[in-house]
Amino acid sequence: MTHYLLSVYPDPSVFTMSEDELAPMFAATKTFNDELKAAGSFVFAGGLHPAESATVVQAGAGDVTITDGPYAETKEHVAGFWIIGAPDLDAALAWAAKGSAACVGTVEVRPFQDDPA
Repeated sequence: MTHYLLSVYPDPSVFTMSEDELAPMFAATKTFNDELKAAGSFVFAGGLHPAESATVVQAGAGDVTITDGPYAETKEHVAGFWIIGAPDLDAALAWAAKGSAACVGTVEVRPFQDDPA
Protein backbone atom coordinates (compact mmCIF):
# COMPACT_ATOMS: atom_id res chain seq x y z
CA MET A 1 0.00 0.00 0.00
CA THR A 2 1.37 3.43 -0.97
CA HIS A 3 1.15 6.41 1.36
CA TYR A 4 -0.27 9.65 -0.01
CA LEU A 5 -0.29 13.19 1.33
CA LEU A 6 -3.65 14.89 0.90
CA SER A 7 -3.02 18.62 1.42
CA VAL A 8 -6.02 20.89 2.04
CA TYR A 9 -6.15 24.37 0.50
CA PRO A 10 -9.31 26.10 1.76
CA ASP A 11 -10.91 29.29 0.59
CA PRO A 12 -9.23 32.03 2.70
CA SER A 13 -12.65 33.04 4.08
CA VAL A 14 -12.52 29.89 6.25
CA PHE A 15 -10.12 31.69 8.59
CA THR A 16 -12.71 34.39 9.35
CA MET A 17 -15.68 32.07 9.93
CA SER A 18 -17.33 31.76 13.31
CA GLU A 19 -17.36 28.52 15.32
CA ASP A 20 -21.02 28.04 14.35
CA GLU A 21 -20.21 28.46 10.65
CA LEU A 22 -17.31 25.99 10.90
CA ALA A 23 -19.24 23.35 12.89
CA PRO A 24 -20.78 21.55 9.86
CA MET A 25 -17.37 21.34 8.16
CA PHE A 26 -15.73 19.97 11.31
CA ALA A 27 -18.53 17.39 11.70
CA ALA A 28 -18.19 16.29 8.06
CA THR A 29 -14.41 16.06 8.43
CA LYS A 30 -14.78 13.91 11.56
CA THR A 31 -17.13 11.60 9.66
CA PHE A 32 -14.60 11.40 6.82
CA ASN A 33 -11.79 10.60 9.29
CA ASP A 34 -13.93 7.87 10.84
CA GLU A 35 -14.56 6.40 7.37
CA LEU A 36 -10.82 6.42 6.60
CA LYS A 37 -10.13 4.65 9.90
CA ALA A 38 -12.85 2.04 9.33
CA ALA A 39 -11.35 1.27 5.90
CA GLY A 40 -7.82 0.94 7.34
CA SER A 41 -6.57 3.85 5.21
CA PHE A 42 -6.04 6.46 7.94
CA VAL A 43 -2.40 7.07 8.93
CA PHE A 44 -2.36 10.60 10.35
CA ALA A 45 -4.16 13.92 9.92
CA GLY A 46 -3.93 17.43 11.27
CA GLY A 47 -5.18 20.96 10.88
CA LEU A 48 -2.76 23.87 10.84
CA HIS A 49 -2.91 27.40 12.20
CA PRO A 50 -2.98 30.16 9.54
CA ALA A 51 0.17 30.60 7.45
CA GLU A 52 0.95 33.87 9.22
CA SER A 53 1.85 31.81 12.31
CA ALA A 54 4.69 30.06 10.43
CA THR A 55 8.37 30.49 11.17
CA VAL A 56 10.86 29.81 8.39
CA VAL A 57 14.26 28.28 9.20
CA GLN A 58 17.00 28.17 6.57
CA ALA A 59 20.45 26.73 7.27
CA GLY A 60 23.37 27.19 4.95
CA ALA A 61 27.03 28.17 4.82
CA GLY A 62 27.42 27.66 8.57
CA ASP A 63 24.63 30.00 9.68
CA VAL A 64 20.90 29.78 10.30
CA THR A 65 18.35 32.39 9.30
CA ILE A 66 14.99 32.47 11.08
CA THR A 67 12.17 34.67 9.78
CA ASP A 68 8.50 35.15 10.61
CA GLY A 69 5.72 34.33 8.22
CA PRO A 70 5.15 31.75 5.54
CA TYR A 71 7.97 30.77 3.21
CA ALA A 72 5.86 31.08 0.06
CA GLU A 73 4.33 34.46 -0.66
CA THR A 74 1.03 33.33 -2.09
CA LYS A 75 -2.68 33.60 -1.33
CA GLU A 76 -3.07 29.83 -1.03
CA HIS A 77 -1.57 27.93 1.89
CA VAL A 78 -1.95 24.43 3.28
CA ALA A 79 -4.47 24.52 6.13
CA GLY A 80 -4.44 20.83 6.99
CA PHE A 81 -3.60 17.42 5.66
CA TRP A 82 -4.20 13.70 5.76
CA ILE A 83 -1.64 10.98 5.29
CA ILE A 84 -3.44 7.93 3.98
CA GLY A 85 -2.62 4.49 2.71
CA ALA A 86 -4.20 3.46 -0.58
CA PRO A 87 -3.57 0.64 -3.04
CA ASP A 88 -3.17 3.04 -6.00
CA LEU A 89 -3.60 6.62 -7.18
CA ASP A 90 -7.22 6.06 -8.23
CA ALA A 91 -8.14 5.00 -4.68
CA ALA A 92 -6.23 7.98 -3.23
CA LEU A 93 -8.09 10.33 -5.60
CA ALA A 94 -11.42 8.85 -4.52
CA TRP A 95 -10.50 9.51 -0.87
CA ALA A 96 -9.38 13.04 -1.80
CA ALA A 97 -12.75 13.75 -3.43
CA LYS A 98 -14.52 12.74 -0.21
CA GLY A 99 -12.07 14.78 1.88
CA SER A 100 -12.55 17.81 -0.35
CA ALA A 101 -16.32 17.62 0.06
CA ALA A 102 -15.98 17.22 3.83
CA CYS A 103 -13.63 20.15 4.43
CA VAL A 104 -15.01 22.32 1.62
CA GLY A 105 -11.55 22.92 0.18
CA THR A 106 -9.25 21.93 -2.63
CA VAL A 107 -7.20 18.80 -1.92
CA GLU A 108 -3.85 18.11 -3.58
CA VAL A 109 -2.76 14.45 -3.73
CA ARG A 110 0.93 13.50 -3.73
CA PRO A 111 2.46 10.05 -3.26
CA PHE A 112 5.37 9.59 -0.88
CA GLN A 113 8.62 8.40 -2.40
CA ASP A 114 9.53 4.77 -1.95
CA ASP A 115 11.89 4.01 0.92
CA PRO A 116 15.37 3.82 -0.65
CA ALA A 117 16.29 0.93 1.63
